Amino acid sequence: MEKSEKVEELILHEDIKEMRKSSYDCDVCKRSFSQKSDLTEHKLIHRQEKLYHCDICGKSFSQSSNLSKHKRVHRREKSHHCVICGKSFSHSSALSKHIYTHTGEKPYSCDICGKSFSQSSNLSTHIRIHTGEKPYHCGICGKSFSQYSNLTVHRHSHTGEEPYQCDICGKSFSQNSQLTKHKRIHSGEKPFHCDICGKSFTDCSSLNSHKRVHTGEKSYHCGSCGKSFSDSSALPRHKCINAGDKPCQCDICGKSFSRNGDLTKHKRSHTGEKPYHCDICGNSFSESSTLHRHKRIHTGEKPYYCDICDKSFSRNGDLTKHKRSHTGEKPYHCDICGNSFSDSSGLNKHKRIHTGEKPYQCDICGKSFSRNSHLTGHKLIHTGEKKKG
Repeated sequence: MEKSEKVEELILHEDIKEMRKSSYDCDVCKRSFSQKSDLTEHKLIHRQEKLYHCDICGKSFSQSSNLSKHKRVHRREKSHHCVICGKSFSHSSALSKHIYTHTGEKPYSCDICGKSFSQSSNLSTHIRIHTGEKPYHCGICGKSFSQYSNLTVHRHSHTGEEPYQCDICGKSFSQNSQLTKHKRIHSGEKPFHCDICGKSFTDCSSLNSHKRVHTGEKSYHCGSCGKSFSDSSALPRHKCINAGDKPCQCDICGKSFSRNGDLTKHKRSHTGEKPYHCDICGNSFSESSTLHRHKRIHTGEKPYYCDICDKSFSRNGDLTKHKRSHTGEKPYHCDICGNSFSDSSGLNKHKRIHTGEKPYQCDICGKSFSRNSHLTGHKLIHTGEKKKG
């Protein structure tokens, strides 16, 4: 056999070996593929290379299949229809995922905690909670993320890009999903419903967090002190408190916060911005939680019940205060005389006895009082409703 024939035979042998290989595994995230070409394309995600460009809008993708899917957005092609509700989708995988919303099927289960998911990608993301794996890295600052979408959002913090704008109030967002959630503030839409108590929410993550109130599930654990949380956002907040870390600083007054969301809320105290509006009376608020509490004035809703006397309250804080009337608990102590109080407002009123502070002033005669109720009583003298005695 000639040398050239031997070389050809060896090459053919290697090709057959390669073809027989059952799977090709990614050495970064361990995902498996049946074809080598699929693995090669997948690795572009980790290298953050986007070689496939849309010739209509210029958007780039790491996989040709994702570009093909994206182009259907421009063509508005939706050839896959749900036989249950009639909703249409641009590709079959989206339809398959959608059908699970009707059937409630969750075929993908976590073998660590048993939690089930309707999509395999959601299971893969969930498992990273247990493993702590963060395979997506920012090429600018090196920060790592468990989800590629979180990395994409994070990158906007470097560029400052906010391409998605609300056509009602003009507010801009770095993510289209954030804009969709925001628009529900204006519309009042709450499409996500709790099947246990019927409460509705503007987004799926809020519904999932709420459901943990019923189940008592606390999946997020602090590695330092072992404390557990039902809400993923509560864990980083807790860690910052433990570390004393407050990286988000107000450029107006210099006050620092552990979370960017808290800084955003704080800045409204300077700007006076009140983006949350009551659709019943028109009152505006700086925080969505304040709007929700306010709406209970109109609806009469009192969702917080005392398990001792069955009295109900519109705010959880009021329930906490009320329970102290049963327990006798007085956690607020005066550092001057040692007197104790069941709530902080009672302590603040008491302290004015020691300091002599009188912050409530009559705008008619200038007399000052330590309590607002005393000022209200005093004003009756000027109106003639109460005789000076």
